[in-house]
Amino acid sequence: MTGDALRILLLGAQLGFLLLLYLILFGFARSLVRDLRSAEHAQLASRTGIGRLAVLESPEDEPPQGRTISLGPINSIGRNVNNTIYVEDEFASANHAMLTFRGRSWFVEDQGSTNGTLVNGHRIDRPVALSYGDEISVGRVRMRLER
Repeated sequence: MTGDALRILLLGAQLGFLLLLYLILFGFARSLVRDLRSAEHAQLASRTGIGRLAVLESPEDEPPQGRTISLGPINSIGRNVNNTIYVEDEFASANHAMLTFRGRSWFVEDQGSTNGTLVNGHRIDRPVALSYGDEISVGRVRMRLER
């Protein structure tokens, strides 16, 4: 009788282990689906024109004044040609600022630039949430966030 009880106990432990394993795998799959949906939402936001920058002022004409720049979920701004938004201005740093779409909001963050990044004329020292219509200044280039 003790041999049968031991077998039943072992079978119960094996089934419990399998159940725990399936619960963990289900949790990972659910997390993956959530992350993929979040990434898809961010891509949709950039494709549907939820975010654009309108160039209001650009002394060196790069980007050209009046131009509208479509935004992706992550946008680097600066004088380095490898940035998403290239700014030709001696007062802009090579990697000046980052503009990112997180959740349902746009955020701008200075990347340690020499002359700083301005939002609506105020210098920022941490990531700042933006509203549509806010103006971002990188060097002497002014841009407005639009839908």
